[in-house]
Amino acid sequence: MPRTQHKAVVVRALRTQQGDGQVYSFFIKGADVVRVADISRVERGEGDELKGFQRPEIKSHVRGIVEYLNQGNVLFPNAIILAMSRDAKFTRARGPKPAGLQAVAEIGTLTIPLFDEGERCAWIVDGQQRSLALSQTNNHALPVPVIGFVSDSLEEQREQFILVNKAKPLPGRLINELLPETRGILLPRELSARKLPSELVQNLHRDPVSPFFHLIRRKSDEGKKGPAIVNDTALILVIRSSLNNPLGALAPYRGDGREYGDVQAMYQCLLNYWTAVKETFGDAWGKDPRRSRLMHSAGIYAMGVLMDRICARVGSGADVATFRRELERVAPHCHWTKGHWEALGVDWNEIESTPRDIKRLRDVLVRAYASGLGR
Repeated sequence: MPRTQHKAVVVRALRTQQGDGQVYSFFIKGADVVRVADISRVERGEGDELKGFQRPEIKSHVRGIVEYLNQGNVLFPNAIILAMSRDAKFTRARGPKPAGLQAVAEIGTLTIPLFDEGERCAWIVDGQQRSLALSQTNNHALPVPVIGFVSDSLEEQREQFILVNKAKPLPGRLINELLPETRGILLPRELSARKLPSELVQNLHRDPVSPFFHLIRRKSDEGKKGPAIVNDTALILVIRSSLNNPLGALAPYRGDGREYGDVQAMYQCLLNYWTAVKETFGDAWGKDPRRSRLMHSAGIYAMGVLMDRICARVGSGADVATFRRELERVAPHCHWTKGHWEALGVDWNEIESTPRDIKRLRDVLVRAYASGLGR
């Protein structure tokens, strides 16, 4: 069904080329930003595909910007960044060029058609809080700088969103969930190091044979009801630690530099180990963390450390039966759903996700495993 166009916004603009795409620079009335551009909220579709990339609106932040803008004669030089579809049309201006002009851009007229919400020809990549404030202020005519790059690719828009916001206080869990969906760019080193763990966790969540199938709680799941109970951050940190530790379970499969080696072997190791955990502690698996400390972040962290210790003994390529045999050495000492952890001096439900409790639980499991080897 064709979209309904409601006139257009026409502005003077500069056009240049970066990489394989076109980039525009122009000014627009602040109130018009949300008329030409949609905000692409991060969410999951019916097939679990990731849609969008923007975090939820921060109302207090928007309100503060509105109060500033309502003062009237204000300076607002921060550019809004838009991803623009090819519906926006540029017409180059004709005329003589000044002597000595650096031909890095050309001037012309940019026509941006106006469509209904959800069908607009641009998406806000950076500046959603400012754009919302500009739509609410009394200072409607304030000219706002905009940088627009032409892209219909949601993947490219996510990549730009991550790169633009990497130095800002974006929720870490939002970045972790977006990273597996990025392709084709060389990410900064700190983001590259986070991408593989996020991809492995995503696969554990989606794989029907995984013990974590549909159990991992992600940023896009906030506010939804369902079986997801395991915090994605806990598993991501377990994997990152195992990769970075020279003696970690996943370290043997790590490649050099920014690229990783045998990702399938890493995933199989995680699959086999956590399947053995599920089989060994069946009465504690899949329950809400309030009813099972195994599914609590503290339990996930501690069992992740134990994975490294066990693999140091039996090898990272061990099968489920081997991992289960090793876990049986620890099982009598565990009290995930009831009872008292004698070595910790606390009841099962008193373990919290604090550095102190995680360290103590980790040490108890490692010592129990070491003592079990002597029997």
